[in-house]
Amino acid sequence: MSAVLATGAQSASRRLMPVLFIGVFMAALDTAVIAPAIPALREAFTLDNRAVGWVMAAFILCSLCSTAPMANLGDRYGRRPVYLACIALFALGSLVVALSPRFWAIVLGRAIQGIGGGGIIPTASAVIADAMPAQERGRALGLIGATYGMAFVLGPPLAGVVMVALSWHWIFLANLPIAAVVLYLGARALPAARPAQAMPPLDWRGIVLVFVLLGSLVLCVTRVLDAWSGWRLWPGLLAVMVLVLPLLVWQERRAAQPLIPISLFGNRQLAVTYGLTLGAGFGMGSVVFLTSIATQAHGVARSHAGFVLLPLVVCSMIGSMGSGRLLNRWGARTLVMCGFALLALGYGASAYNAWGLTGFLVSTMPVGLGVGVVVGGALRSIAIDEAPLAQRGAAQGLVNIFTSIGTLLSATAISALADFGGGGAAGFAMAYAVVGAAMLMMLLSTLALRPHGVAAAAPPHAT
Repeated sequence: MSAVLATGAQSASRRLMPVLFIGVFMAALDTAVIAPAIPALREAFTLDNRAVGWVMAAFILCSLCSTAPMANLGDRYGRRPVYLACIALFALGSLVVALSPRFWAIVLGRAIQGIGGGGIIPTASAVIADAMPAQERGRALGLIGATYGMAFVLGPPLAGVVMVALSWHWIFLANLPIAAVVLYLGARALPAARPAQAMPPLDWRGIVLVFVLLGSLVLCVTRVLDAWSGWRLWPGLLAVMVLVLPLLVWQERRAAQPLIPISLFGNRQLAVTYGLTLGAGFGMGSVVFLTSIATQAHGVARSHAGFVLLPLVVCSMIGSMGSGRLLNRWGARTLVMCGFALLALGYGASAYNAWGLTGFLVSTMPVGLGVGVVVGGALRSIAIDEAPLAQRGAAQGLVNIFTSIGTLLSATAISALADFGGGGAAGFAMAYAVVGAAMLMMLLSTLALRPHGVAAAAPPHAT
């Protein structure tokens, strides 16, 4: 009987995983292909730098703000309808962008894409937590991370081929058949389970406050509103964040089913995990400016700068898949420690320009391995194990939110540090030395996580 059940579970996993991976790949691929499409959009709609910033800002803003509501809806109404709705929204946004007659429609389409994209990853992770046995979760979550790596390495060249052979419109139209496949397969493979008990009203006040808080954060960090208006607005946005944060905590403490359960932060393991997730996002986002070291310190042509990251991307895929396979054997804490140690080593070494281009390429390899490990399945598995069953979606949503915030902050921090260091190769060398030190601090913070085996012996939600 047990063999029959195991065979049935494996068959269900084989049907389920393609639905999740294709959806995640579509969302990640669209994030990777937008950068090569920017020059074409600029030419097609006669955009200046102030306007073109909204193409990215609209997506980031709506993606970050929709993550918590989508995760909450998944906890309330089940994963299948929310995941499929996110895929449908992403496809709708892609269609709006592709058929846009004016630039405002481009921004609208990117906003719709962001709303859908913000829910795809946390809902997919929650499905894995709900539907797969514990011994298979690590590998599945690691493959999710590897899917991101594949999308980022394939995205830019695919976008280039599409724009040469067709036009920029087809970069977004290509999402439609992919989404159709996911919707068709997902309607049959995704579990239809939903909470049996009646649910309290949706936390609308929490949704509004989260939108204001995270929206102010995005606009403050990117300064896109300042550039568009010509006014210095970021200090006011910072003040709004300071005022809204305590209001959000007060609202979520009194809500019957809060959008962001404050009780999750009362769990020390989850609080440390979210802090480490912020650091993981910072480490992942810091990859972007490594090409500046290649061009300014090692003489790589700007047209070839993207190729210097190929060893990093390949190592990132290896790190994601390898950490997934090692998760049950080594434990989450050991893997996360290894990930941050690799990031500290790689970023620190990349800051030493005297090693030349070969040394730089070698130094990017531990960065790739580290990124693959820390944004793979280890931190998500802790959130799955520590969060109550009814709040798994919310717990995964917070992983995404903190990762996105860390990534957002990294670009601003590295730019400021490079300017402070005098700009050029010397400035970026100083900036990445600081990044390496920050990853070392994250490594030390990992010691606050519980060793492998303790959580399994006494799961916190078995009360």
